[in-house]
Amino acid sequence: MARKPNQTEEYSRPLRRLFVGLLMLCLFLVFLVWRIDSPRVERFRSNLIDTVVPSFDWALVPVTKLVGMVEDFQSYQRIYEQNQELRRELQQMKAWKEAALQLEQENAQLLNLNNVRLDAQLSYVTGVVLTDSGSPFRQSVLLNIGTRDGLVDGWAATDGLGLAGRIAGVGKRTSRVILLTDSNSRIPIMVQPSGQNALLVGDNSAVPPIEFLESPEKVRPGDRVVSSGDGGVFPAGLLVGHVAMGTDRRLRVRLAADYERLQFLRVLRSHPGEMVEGEGSLIVSSPAVPPVPAGTDEASETGTAVVEGGASE
Repeated sequence: MARKPNQTEEYSRPLRRLFVGLLMLCLFLVFLVWRIDSPRVERFRSNLIDTVVPSFDWALVPVTKLVGMVEDFQSYQRIYEQNQELRRELQQMKAWKEAALQLEQENAQLLNLNNVRLDAQLSYVTGVVLTDSGSPFRQSVLLNIGTRDGLVDGWAATDGLGLAGRIAGVGKRTSRVILLTDSNSRIPIMVQPSGQNALLVGDNSAVPPIEFLESPEKVRPGDRVVSSGDGGVFPAGLLVGHVAMGTDRRLRVRLAADYERLQFLRVLRSHPGEMVEGEGSLIVSSPAVPPVPAGTDEASETGTAVVEGGASE
């Protein structure tokens, strides 16, 4: 015979009351034990703690783990904030680094333009790069120098590090430089130390190929490439770059000129050399005469006679 719900509630209510009463009594006794100030009670409390507390270590494990998780989360949050701050500082440092690199490269270009050693028969004029052609089929730049500065078509242009191109089109105040990477560029080169003569052919890529190489087996990646001077297109000995092996297994030249940061170009002007014949004689076609104040024709004639005498001697 099943019990009725009302009978179950009649038994459960007195049991709950009894349990609550016993719990309150235990708590009251614990309170009294902890409040009584007596040596015997103090010893009892110490013995009770030594006996009961070690056996409840398993109950403290979840609390300890929870506290550790909270501390780890706080530590992670601090690390995340520090990481975000370091990222912001790194972005700022990258911007400063880029500015410093640009200034360093510009300074290096100017120093190279001032200190580079050229052939004695070469003089030069330095111009500022105004703009580039902006065409994928034509690689060229404009300079702010032209015929008023004595420029002539075909002269070589360097950036202080290596050969960059040649003058192809001169105006009164501007001129155009065809870069070595242009598809219309063809310059004779020499590979050192093997001494192989070849032709550097532009193909609108950053690493133009080497054509008409007589003995490719004598050339190794890393070999130095300079202008050969054949045909009088460029002066001999100008640094062009270094040999590199392309992805198509063709020998190419990694150019020494920094095409990504062309700001200044030096145009080399070649003058015909003077003939020296005999011992102690030098032919001077137009000797320099020091300036003479106006109205002193006699002094001018005397100065000219002295120079001509020195030349004739």
